[in-house]
Amino acid sequence: VSVALADWAPKNGIKKVVTLVSDYGPGIDAEKYFNQRLTFNGGQVTESLRVPLRNPDFAPFLQKVRDAKPDALFVFVPSGAGAAVMKQFLERGMDKAGIKLIGTGDVTDDDQLNDMGDGALGVVTSHHYSAAHPSPMNKKFVEAFEKANKGLRPNFMAVGGYDGMRVIYEALKTTKGAGGGDALLAAMKGQIFESPRGKVFIDAQTRDIVQDVYLRKVERVNGQLYNVEFDVIKDVKDPGKTK
Repeated sequence: VSVALADWAPKNGIKKVVTLVSDYGPGIDAEKYFNQRLTFNGGQVTESLRVPLRNPDFAPFLQKVRDAKPDALFVFVPSGAGAAVMKQFLERGMDKAGIKLIGTGDVTDDDQLNDMGDGALGVVTSHHYSAAHPSPMNKKFVEAFEKANKGLRPNFMAVGGYDGMRVIYEALKTTKGAGGGDALLAAMKGQIFESPRGKVFIDAQTRDIVQDVYLRKVERVNGQLYNVEFDVIKDVKDPGKTK
């Protein structure tokens, strides 16, 4: 999803970017692949900042970004930390200084987005799932999930769990328990199905998911904040495994 954003940014007036990621495996991956792709597309990463994973204080890092005055700040933090980044980004007036906030969908996580307030409006992220995805299957999924969880909105982890159960269930239907784990794994490979996120495919060679990645902007819909999809990159494979 970081790569998708690095493709979108230079086409939309974002040439100079500072990256801010949590200092652990996924954050470092996001930094690496975003930086590579943005540079390939003619953009420039002026600085790459890494924040400690435990008890992060974003304030000094964000001050650095404000002083650098890039076109945008690219953020990758674990789901749950996005609200703190957003709050401190706004407190420092970075939006008023003309610095755009872009990031992966973890930053505007669906189950926390409403609590972020109007400061989140207009933030562009790339991700494989939004609760606002306009398919009939997703509308049904969101309705059922909220009913089962006291109004909680499903996020990308919810849909990941749901799809994971589906893959196991369909594989068991094929093997009927015969052949053990190897047979079950073989029956998972190559599965193609519609998910609440859109069409997905389990690549038989890599055993990875192939899925659509959406560009989304935070908008107010019926009084609530949502990640509203405005563009899609179809059938995305993990670029880290396509070398």
